[in-house]
Order: sequence, then C-alpha cells, then structure tokens
Amino acid sequence: MSDDRRPVFVEKAGYRRRRLADAARLLPIAGAILFLIPLLWRRDAGAAASTTAAMLYVFGIWLVLVLLAALISHFLPDDDQHGDTPDRGER
Repeated sequence: MSDDRRPVFVEKAGYRRRRLADAARLLPIAGAILFLIPLLWRRDAGAAASTTAAMLYVFGIWLVLVLLAALISHFLPDDDQHGDTPDRGER
C-alpha cells in the first residue's frame, strides 16, 4: 500500500463552484428547450388567446432565465481571483 493518502472527497467550495459552473452551462440549453414548448401547444379556434398565452409564456421564461443567470453569476467567483486558469497570453 502506498503512503499517499489523498482525501476521497473534494472540498465543498470547489464542488459547489463546479456545480454552479455546470448550471451556468446548462441554462442556455434549458432555455432553448423551454422556448420551443409553445410550438407543441394545440391550436384551436381561439388562436388569439393561444398567441397571447404563448407570448406571456415566452416572456415569463425569458424573465426567469435572466433572473437565474443573475443569481448564478452572483454566486460564481471570478476566475481571476483564484488564479485557476492562466490568461491566454501567458501560455
């Protein structure tokens, strides 16, 4: 057996930072899927009402996406603070 004992789990701050970064990457994909949902709605005789509902839905989803992006970006630290990634000019 080796004396090299590394922790099995990663630290909480690093784990949470990675999950927030994953959420930030997933947000545009989820938004695109949510924006396409009104295309699946059935169009009946009341086309004006369904158009209004679809527009309210689209702007509601847009507002939720903006708020989620602001919330995620607030909790994500700047990469410059930690020095994790080198600048492109330093390679």
